[in-house]
Amino acid sequence: MLRLPPFTPHFPLTIEAAVALKARHGADAAYVAGGTDLYPNMKRRQQTPSVVIDLRRAGVGGQRGRGAEGQLLLGAGMTLTQLIRDPLVRAEWPALAAAAATISTPILQNMGTLGGNLLLDTRCNYYDQGYEWRKAINFCLKKDGDICWVAPSSPRCWAVQSSDLAPVMVALGASVTLVGPAGTRTIPASALYRNDGIEYLSKHPDELLTAVSVPALAGARAVYRKVRRRGAFDFPVLGVAAVVRTDPAGIVTSARVVVGGVGSLPVESDVATAALVGQKLGDEAIEAAALAAARPSKPLDNTDFTIGWRKDLVPITVRRALEDLRPPLRQ
Repeated sequence: MLRLPPFTPHFPLTIEAAVALKARHGADAAYVAGGTDLYPNMKRRQQTPSVVIDLRRAGVGGQRGRGAEGQLLLGAGMTLTQLIRDPLVRAEWPALAAAAATISTPILQNMGTLGGNLLLDTRCNYYDQGYEWRKAINFCLKKDGDICWVAPSSPRCWAVQSSDLAPVMVALGASVTLVGPAGTRTIPASALYRNDGIEYLSKHPDELLTAVSVPALAGARAVYRKVRRRGAFDFPVLGVAAVVRTDPAGIVTSARVVVGGVGSLPVESDVATAALVGQKLGDEAIEAAALAAARPSKPLDNTDFTIGWRKDLVPITVRRALEDLRPPLRQ
């Protein structure tokens, strides 16, 4: 049985107190909300903070509201179950609720949070193993070693971003609010991620993600498609989020296609967007966009399934996602 290493828990009552604790203890401390990512990692000794800052009493709540411009305002502490079941989210941002519903199991959805999934640690076949297994291969570049076993000649870590909500938030043009020792700032969700398996977030380690703002769809349609070995529980080996807006004539006026599970950050394809804008969402435009989205996607030996199969599946999944966004046929 894997056991948690010793640590000292703290239960701050305000966001400011939580941030002050993290700044005081630095790299020895970690924030935790639901704990569905951190605690398994601690059991495998992938992360070994001596101080754990529990946010459940700090005011990082699960509140939901609507902004002055119709945007969806979400507290980072909202559980995945709350996100899945929320009537406003289901009615006006259904792709968001649908993506959350694909994460893990109902039991873990009751614990896991919106903020936690957005900040999910990157994953890899050589990293997400027990301590003794990793020790047997002399560890890896992401933790305790000096070689990335996915690409041994590479100077960087290729662990993959496996959040289901990250590509959806990027595609929807969401923004996140970060609170740290230097104050509060808001950045686009797309700016939160970096193309590095170790330094995969742009936020300062002491900063706390407290809220998410999602623009109103305003007539656009959005979808999320996920590929995994089993129909439940598994992390994505591929996730595709797409958002399309059309004019009354059915011409695409704006679009975003974001692919997750194929790199250390969600991969957005500007070329796919260019293939769609100005066209009707017909077979030719969809096929061109699907092929374009597949080009920057470079799956490696870091998750389930073979590299070639995952690569081949990118245009297929993008095509299916875009087909889902076609305007409904008029009776």
